Amino acid sequence: MDSSNLRGGWQIANTVIPYAALWWVADWSLKQAPLLLLPTMVVMVLLLARIFSLMHDCGHDSLFRSRRANQVFGFLLGVLSAIPQYPWSRGHAYHHRHNGDWEKYQGPSALVTTSAFAALSPGQQRFYGVLRHPAMLFPGGFFYLVIKPRVALLLGLAGFFPHLMACLRSPEPMGLGQILSSYRSKHWYTNEEFRHLVANNIAVIGSWWLMAHWLGAGVFWSIYTPVMACAAAIFICIFFVQHNFPGSYAHATAGWSEMTGVLEGTSDLELPPIFNWFSADIGCHAIHHLSSKIPNYRLRACHERNAHLLSGVRRLSLADIPGCFSYILWDPQACRLTTIDDQRSGLQVAAAG
Repeated sequence: MDSSNLRGGWQIANTVIPYAALWWVADWSLKQAPLLLLPTMVVMVLLLARIFSLMHDCGHDSLFRSRRANQVFGFLLGVLSAIPQYPWSRGHAYHHRHNGDWEKYQGPSALVTTSAFAALSPGQQRFYGVLRHPAMLFPGGFFYLVIKPRVALLLGLAGFFPHLMACLRSPEPMGLGQILSSYRSKHWYTNEEFRHLVANNIAVIGSWWLMAHWLGAGVFWSIYTPVMACAAAIFICIFFVQHNFPGSYAHATAGWSEMTGVLEGTSDLELPPIFNWFSADIGCHAIHHLSSKIPNYRLRACHERNAHLLSGVRRLSLADIPGCFSYILWDPQACRLTTIDDQRSGLQVAAAG
């Protein structure tokens, strides 16, 4: 858990500087060497996935020794990722506290129970499956990063005006500070989350304007849209398979074990070395859940040193990833994740019996 400001700073530099430089390369290649554009965008996608991973470390206060450095660089990395880092990190910390307790945390795809799925109409069941199909990672990822934080702010602000009018009509005089602090929105949980949401939106939209002014709106969005969609698809995919896999621990709150949630509800993902670098070694996921304060640049050493204690952790290869996306239902009675096909087969067997 010994974080290093020097190593954290070097990781920021060796990721953000190349990513920024590749925007210039993309603009040049579009005009001078179109065949170079696609490989340039591929590397941009991988670097953006690494940017998100470093932002994730900042949220755990592990990238830098200084808490202030984690906050500042976490915010800046959140701007590059287009997502408010502080609210995201609070939600991610909730996931860490309740991993394997599927009654409290239903994963990034908001899985439902087998009984809730059975109660849906056939059309609703098909729609549920379509929304959780791997192909939806791309439009879903773009929505998650680029659109959702903007919509959340707009919807939250829209709800503020009725609150403002109610406060102004109140017989008890209220100052502006009281009015602001008394407002609650489902789109943020604390006033600090609201401030980060506002600051992120201002910075992100401002960066869009600057980039569109430099490159032209058409060129900017033609590069930015696929890069963001593909990068989001990568890290959502990695997060999904590290908790949704055959045999994953999926318990109700009563009787839930935090340690079992780590060792049996988390998978380690075996990736080629180059992808380990771009993902900041997040494939060593069980050791990360055991201690989220371990910075990414120490994860692999910790994982290897404690490998004999992690023998029960499920190890996945790239070939295992497609199969994991079938596990999109939670069976509370069996305390496991299951597939739609298995759910239907079980219902048919029960009906026949």
